[in-house]
Amino acid sequence: MSLRKADFEAVEAQLGREPRGLRAVAHRCPCGNPDVVETAPRLPDGSPFPTLYYLTCPRAASAIGTLEGDGVMAEMTERLRTDPKLAAAYRAAHEDYIRRRDAIEVLEGFPSAGGMPDRVKCLHVLVGHSLAAGPGVNPLGDEALALLPEWWRNGPCVPVSEPVEDEPGEQEKGSV
Repeated sequence: MSLRKADFEAVEAQLGREPRGLRAVAHRCPCGNPDVVETAPRLPDGSPFPTLYYLTCPRAASAIGTLEGDGVMAEMTERLRTDPKLAAAYRAAHEDYIRRRDAIEVLEGFPSAGGMPDRVKCLHVLVGHSLAAGPGVNPLGDEALALLPEWWRNGPCVPVSEPVEDEPGEQEKGSV
């Protein structure tokens, strides 16, 4: 799978380090930069990395951190205990996440991510899954996404070094 050099450089600038296990852009921010990437289930050194969708935009990550600090995860986890319909939809999101990761490489015995299917441990993962998979797949990721400000409103979090149009032979997933 190929990845544009400019996307790799944007993700590197967003993270402040070289990305590991980067496979593809899973979602593109309205500003033009990647905001979610797909990572390999194993890092180059062979270590398991069960987080398939990794949120890279520092503005989105900061806004999600604010939600986490405000107790949104605890409230969502409590709702999972009391709302069977929500719990079933969240379990389906977990199964979707595992199915997508297993299509690349099976990580036997590793959970999905973000606390799925029984609790909410990381909104960053749930929002990344929602952005990559699209609306209606991860109900709590969709809810968290709806609570976020428009992080792209003030322009790109890092400079966009080339147009976002696909180049011949380039592959990209879940673009806006």
